[in-house]
Amino acid sequence: MPQLSPLNWILLFLLFWSTVLTLSVLIWWFNKVFFKSESLTAINLKKNKWNW
Repeated sequence: MPQLSPLNWILLFLLFWSTVLTLSVLIWWFNKVFFKSESLTAINLKKNKWNW
């Protein structure tokens, strides 16, 4: 592996952890949205309190 400058190591470090953070947030979001869908339909069937 070629020698990298310290700035490139810092950028690689930031890129790696931002990717890890983004993927974990996406996994959390999709689990929240898709696996709670039964409760979301129950909430939507309640009477609309805004009377629109």
